[in-house]
Amino acid sequence: MTRQAFMARLREGLRGLPPQAVADIMADYEAHFTEGEAAGRTEAEVAAALGDPDRLARELRAEATLNRWREERSPSSAAAAVFAVLGLGAIDILILLPILMGVATALFGLFIAVIAGFLAGGVVFAVSPFADPPGGIAAGILAGIGVMAGSASAGAVLTLITIGLVNALVWYGRLHYRLLKPALEPQA
Repeated sequence: MTRQAFMARLREGLRGLPPQAVADIMADYEAHFTEGEAAGRTEAEVAAALGDPDRLARELRAEATLNRWREERSPSSAAAAVFAVLGLGAIDILILLPILMGVATALFGLFIAVIAGFLAGGVVFAVSPFADPPGGIAAGILAGIGVMAGSASAGAVLTLITIGLVNALVWYGRLHYRLLKPALEPQA
């Protein structure tokens, strides 16, 4: 593979990353070609030593996404980190995707239940002064507040669990990347 073909495939694989990150990565790999040619190696030898540019791009994108998750703890960066980890290998997708889909579905269902519980507590709280709840108005108001507080607590616990699972996936991605990294290093 020629230098131009390698760099074009790498640039295409990095599409969507911040322009400065792409420029830095491209400059880094241009330097690999320049150093290889200075050492008397052909473009094809340097490209072969660097590996598959599509695979390199996937791993570099995954690394950038994981770094984004570390810097910016948001739902979008968490989702991007999860999909970056999943994108590292087809076998991993076949194994992890069904498990992650089940866990994500369960967490989503529990979040919906928490929201419904909070809203139901709010309704009980708001309606109690106008209805005749068992135990009196005070019991109805306190019951509504209790259901809302319980739902808020359950939501907080679910949020912590979700953050823990995303961090576990980030750890898995780093482990996966470290295992693949020796295959990416140029052969001396």
